[in-house]
Amino acid sequence: MLELSPGAVHLSTFETIWREGLSVCLDQKARDQIAASAKLIQAAAQGDEAVYGVNTGFGKLASIRIPPKDTATLQRNLILSHCAGVGEPTPKSITRLMMVLKLISLGRGASGVRLEIIDQIEAMLSNNVTPIVPSQGSVGASGDLAPLAHMAAVMIGEGQAEFNGEIMAGASALKAAGIEQIVLGPKEGLALINGTQFSTAQALAGLFEAWRAAQISLLSSALSIDAAMASTAPLHSGIHSLRGHLGQIEAASTLRALLDGSEIRDSHREDDPRVQDPYCMRCQPQVVGAAMGLLRQAAKTLEIEANAATDNPLVMFDGQIISGGNFHAEPVAFAADMIALAIAEVGAIAQRRIALLVDPTLSFDLPPFLAADPGLNSGMMIAEVTSAALMSENKHLANPCSTDSTPTSANQEDHVSMAAHGARRLSRMNDNLFHILGIELFCGAEGVRFRAPIETSPALKNVCQLFYKSVAPVDKDRYIADDLTQAGILARGDTLLKATDIPFPQLET
Repeated sequence: MLELSPGAVHLSTFETIWREGLSVCLDQKARDQIAASAKLIQAAAQGDEAVYGVNTGFGKLASIRIPPKDTATLQRNLILSHCAGVGEPTPKSITRLMMVLKLISLGRGASGVRLEIIDQIEAMLSNNVTPIVPSQGSVGASGDLAPLAHMAAVMIGEGQAEFNGEIMAGASALKAAGIEQIVLGPKEGLALINGTQFSTAQALAGLFEAWRAAQISLLSSALSIDAAMASTAPLHSGIHSLRGHLGQIEAASTLRALLDGSEIRDSHREDDPRVQDPYCMRCQPQVVGAAMGLLRQAAKTLEIEANAATDNPLVMFDGQIISGGNFHAEPVAFAADMIALAIAEVGAIAQRRIALLVDPTLSFDLPPFLAADPGLNSGMMIAEVTSAALMSENKHLANPCSTDSTPTSANQEDHVSMAAHGARRLSRMNDNLFHILGIELFCGAEGVRFRAPIETSPALKNVCQLFYKSVAPVDKDRYIADDLTQAGILARGDTLLKATDIPFPQLET
């Protein structure tokens, strides 16, 4: 079990938790802080002073005082009434990451929950009890209320959960796992649902996938460059050092390493009638390098947010209980929009390379549409069209979500972030992008094959050999949809990256 120190969890740890489904627990320092703040909330619940969410109603109903005898009912009703999500269930890996983020947020010791809440979430993670969380219903302020309510519902024996691969009632899942239902104390329901953990988990998953796609795009573009017999002069280190952007410098360096030793490149260094290549070949370091820079900016925001206390009110270290607005997910919404822009542009320039490889006027003597017998065979003609459709879809999806807002809760919550669906769309965009990159890998490998007997670089030769173990070369037209699906799967994984034996840029610098 992985022990976490709230406020100091690194981005790489979140990725490992997301990819591997690790169970976690909080360190002792966090548990001590949690216990201290819980005592303050317990005292406030018995006091005469109105404290939002402790002895009052919620939202527009905050002016209504709730007597101490109704505290448990108040919190239970909050959870049940807020279980208003709709749509497809959130993927299990993201729901588990959301639960970890909620643990970390509560672990900052500013939420006032008892240690029993922490123990139950930890037990659910370690015993593989995963709440079924509908993916739609949050506007990203006041936090991700509906999604987090569906998580909390299972904790009190309501809602639905998955246990050992079976979906069942929340109470049944807890019983099967040997976990007791919990009765919520003062503010605990509010602390569980008032936060940005759903949006942040979705955004982190989108970020990690987008970074993998950026890495793969360096590999697929290197294949395209060699297949099209494009020049490597634009990869000269001096060009990129003079501009100074780290991502651009790293992208160019990786491309040089991937293409090093290519016989194809050496074959056209002299007497090549072309002076310059189209931008999709020349400017890959500038475009994908910029996308990498954007992803790193988003990563910094999300790492901070993933470690933050984001519910309301918060218990200060001096004992004050103060209402604020940390639940507003504007930073996450901005980060999600940045990630979306990067995804769209990585796909846009990749699609132009696909289009170049199938165009006999641009591909420098490759057969039209990479078909072995053009005319009788159509080759990659419609695969390129598919990539264009996916690219265009991502362009539309990349339009900002953070600039939208609508008042909710009787105008009490009159400006919201729209972070939840801004982050949720990243999964669909990454799916599209991996398909685009899979098609580019396919076209690049085919293009390199048509250059035989001249060979590509050792690194890219390894990639082609591994690729063709899963996707056969196209000697004549065949049913190709399954091949494109498999190419997308290869693009999504890291086996092709490892086959190069070359280090690729990392998200954390």
